[in-house]
Amino acid sequence: MDLRLLRTFQVAARHLNFSQTAEALYLSQPTVSNHIKQLERELGCELFERSGRSVRLTPAGEQFTAYASRLLEHADTTLQEFFSWLAGREERLSVAASPMVARSVLPWILRTYRERMPTVQTVISVLVSEEIPAVVANGEAEIGFSRIEPDDPRLTGEILHPDPVIFVAPPCTYNENAAPYRNWQEAVRRFPLITHNHPGYWDDLLLAIDQILPRLFTMVVTQVDITKRLIEEGLGTSFLPRSAVYSEIRTGKMVELPVPELVLPISASWLVFRADKHMTAGAKAFVELARNLRDELTTKDFDEILG
Repeated sequence: MDLRLLRTFQVAARHLNFSQTAEALYLSQPTVSNHIKQLERELGCELFERSGRSVRLTPAGEQFTAYASRLLEHADTTLQEFFSWLAGREERLSVAASPMVARSVLPWILRTYRERMPTVQTVISVLVSEEIPAVVANGEAEIGFSRIEPDDPRLTGEILHPDPVIFVAPPCTYNENAAPYRNWQEAVRRFPLITHNHPGYWDDLLLAIDQILPRLFTMVVTQVDITKRLIEEGLGTSFLPRSAVYSEIRTGKMVELPVPELVLPISASWLVFRADKHMTAGAKAFVELARNLRDELTTKDFDEILG
């Protein structure tokens, strides 16, 4: 089927006016009418009811509108893939990453990866950590970066870097009348403790905190970004992975306070992939680059990468 006929039909169905359709497509009106007639002959049905200069879709025309849109969308996607191949991007790599990893070390990995593998087309999907193992296991993504260890036996999980959990609070400058904190306990009594914004460590941590400060006022917020925003606005405190708040601490939007009474957990970012299936050259190079980063990563290097 001629794609030109489909595009003419799509515009005509939107305008319901062949003259306006001709103007939109930079065609003559007879050409538009001819395209519609050709399409109707191919389909074996009438798509428009004509009454003088006005037209309206027949029931078949209304039904075909959705089919034409899907056909054109598929054609456009296929052509884009072909043009990418012509441009030298012969391989495609799908990566699923948690928001925290996507903001921290992933840009550094991608920058280096593009220098080494310029012909690989990389597709990044940002998902919550709980979804990433399934996406990698079923083949929707070849590589995953998660904030929790995968428990699927088909998957290999390697720690990319350890990430200490720290206590953060609003700076006292959020309110000109606010007195400086003497310690973290004063801060957590002054503001709600925002919890369950990160998978993996909150239940055990809350039990330990309750032994020191029972009956604290807490607030559950399931996203790290929202937690950070609330802290910046002077509406809460929290225990967050250091990589999630390094920028805010450095710029004075939050303050880190020591917690000597507790042994705080160590969070981590996990590199996830299927070792039991054939990996493309692009995927192997990506895994190797992530491993190199892990081997070379020190606290100072991590700050430099994140900065």
